[in-house]
Amino acid sequence: MSRPNRPLSVLIASDTYPPDVNGAGYFTSRLAEGLAERGHRVHVVCPSAEGAPRVAFNGRVTEHRLRSAPIPFQPSMRAALPLGMGGHIDRVLRRLDPDVVHVQSHFPLSRSALRRGRAAGVPVVLTNHFMPDNLYAHARVPRSMQRAAGALAWRDMIRVAAEADHVTTPTPRAAELLREQGFAGEVEAISCGIDLERFHPRSRPQDRAAARAGLRLPDRDTVVFVGRLDEEKRIDDTIRALARIVPERDAQLALAGTGQREGELRALAAGLGVADRVFFLGFVPDEDLPLVYAAGDAFAIASVAELQSIATLEAMSTGLPVVAADAMALPHLVAQGGNGFLFPAGDPLLLADRLLTVLGPPRIREQLGRASREIALEHDHHRSLERFEAVYTRVRGRGTVRPAVERVVVA
Repeated sequence: MSRPNRPLSVLIASDTYPPDVNGAGYFTSRLAEGLAERGHRVHVVCPSAEGAPRVAFNGRVTEHRLRSAPIPFQPSMRAALPLGMGGHIDRVLRRLDPDVVHVQSHFPLSRSALRRGRAAGVPVVLTNHFMPDNLYAHARVPRSMQRAAGALAWRDMIRVAAEADHVTTPTPRAAELLREQGFAGEVEAISCGIDLERFHPRSRPQDRAAARAGLRLPDRDTVVFVGRLDEEKRIDDTIRALARIVPERDAQLALAGTGQREGELRALAAGLGVADRVFFLGFVPDEDLPLVYAAGDAFAIASVAELQSIATLEAMSTGLPVVAADAMALPHLVAQGGNGFLFPAGDPLLLADRLLTVLGPPRIREQLGRASREIALEHDHHRSLERFEAVYTRVRGRGTVRPAVERVVVA
């Protein structure tokens, strides 16, 4: 694997970044911080969390926060405003003179950084975290229009990705999806990675009991989920499955996250008679997430729109058995009968059956959990950082200045 022979200068551009709560934002911040800890000079261009532009210093990472406005229907997230965006990025490029620009999407800020970088002769790497399914609920796209809207969104994404010097995505399945949508270039699958030291097994019963007490959960068999409480996550399937297993197991469900469907999910739990067994933990800060997994006996994810699922990797690294929908990239993380089980997406009956299996005898649970940890070891974030360092080293020097006309038309 090619490694840099000197510290690199990297400009990372992302349309979402903490305090935004989503997988792409978390990945981008961990990438930036990880690269900086390895001695590289890292700057991030992202939306301002307050609205006004500013420069912030987060440890060794310099954040260029661009002027932003709230995203419609998403009051907790902001988007960088187009006016002045291109000029701001140009100034950062001139001051930093990066070896590479790494953009995290095809959305306006990332797209502008890609084109400004190419116009300045800097090679650009694009990582795709995009699936239309993750946007339908946020953009309030009617179900009757989702197929057409998804096709348009994919065409736009593929067109932008074709302008990059190198494209990566988190899993082989995500790379395959890009090719299915018409991307003709090379796609490299690089895991988002997981901090194996932060998320480590705590298998003693007293550890789980202490974690539950810290979260104010009863001390009983606990299924956990970490993520947004939105439509594509299909959390209603998990609640329906819980209602089916409660007569046989003294079990509960802990949901760490917020989202548009929380009210509906609370009503569903009440209607199924399990309101006292479904716990909505709300937003859990990143530093406290290990406690959520430590409180669990199993992790369940019914989502149909995961290009990898950092939360599932975190649960596996903590040593939890996994029950996951057989959809998108989740099968890459589950060895059927090894570290858990898959179930047909949208089938809460089979989800309940799989949960009863993993919540069975402690020796079975521990065996599945050990296998989860072994699989998670393959996703060590240090290995992912090395892979990105190698990509940056390969593309360094490939950048070519684009015709002047393109400098005029970019945002």
